[in-house]
Amino acid sequence: MNLDLGSLRSVIAAAEHGSFRQAAAALNLKQSALSRRVRHLEDQVGVSLFERSSGGVRLTPAGASMAQAARRLFEEIDDMIKASQLADRGEAGVLKVGFGTAVSTSKVRTLISDHIRSYPEVAMQVTERSPAQLITALGSGDVDIAIIVGEARQHSGPSMSLWSERIVAALSSRHPLSNSETIDWSDLKDETFLLSQWDPGLDLRNLILRKLAAPGDTPKIETWDASNEKVLGMVEAGLHVSVHFESWTSLAYTGVRFREIRDASGPSHITFTACWEEQNRNPALARFLDTLRQTHHPTTLT
Repeated sequence: MNLDLGSLRSVIAAAEHGSFRQAAAALNLKQSALSRRVRHLEDQVGVSLFERSSGGVRLTPAGASMAQAARRLFEEIDDMIKASQLADRGEAGVLKVGFGTAVSTSKVRTLISDHIRSYPEVAMQVTERSPAQLITALGSGDVDIAIIVGEARQHSGPSMSLWSERIVAALSSRHPLSNSETIDWSDLKDETFLLSQWDPGLDLRNLILRKLAAPGDTPKIETWDASNEKVLGMVEAGLHVSVHFESWTSLAYTGVRFREIRDASGPSHITFTACWEEQNRNPALARFLDTLRQTHHPTTLT
């Protein structure tokens, strides 16, 4: 049975006004046209919807049931239209975001919470993987966007540089250098560095070697198959020093001090990059990219 929405609107209007004439005026119809609509609907469903009299019309029990259901139907239609419009603007739908395991926790938290507050109808699905796995996931469509450490060398599609973070030394509060506001790389040449094997351990190891390695003199670096949090716990014990991104300074280790590392060229930095696929037409992705372009979140050392 094909029910005409115009006929249902006529039933609702007649029920509200108690008159076919007034209902027709409200809908900008001729009374005869509205009356034909209602009569055709009654013929379709096989019940009388109105009691007619010289004083107007009144819903029958069957008519009251249909009018109530019709109101719910139009509310659902309105919701459907609004939802489709939101989805078209990227303000609803699903967004699959991938973050590298080294991406700073505080910035990830800020990005997600800001976007969810701004667009509560967008369902965020968050995945944490290695950079190589994220690039593969982009190609397969498992993620819409990936945020990784450094440049997107393995990614041939579009990318965008996001925030840049300073590199900081993590020292025991008992270490003599912990009393300095900043540390020169050369001050650390005789230290034993402890790094996680987990991402971004390799990047940090390469950075230490670039800054401190010299012919016949290689810095002492230990790498553990443990999280960066565990590494900071060992730094707190006073046996090692470590290097991290500045956003790690938000972690609460009472016995650890974070100090900016400099050399003649100034502080060391590393950039974080967003990658996506050109053919991805998800409006929620386009909206998230706008958020990234408009909002970066610097971190202050404490």
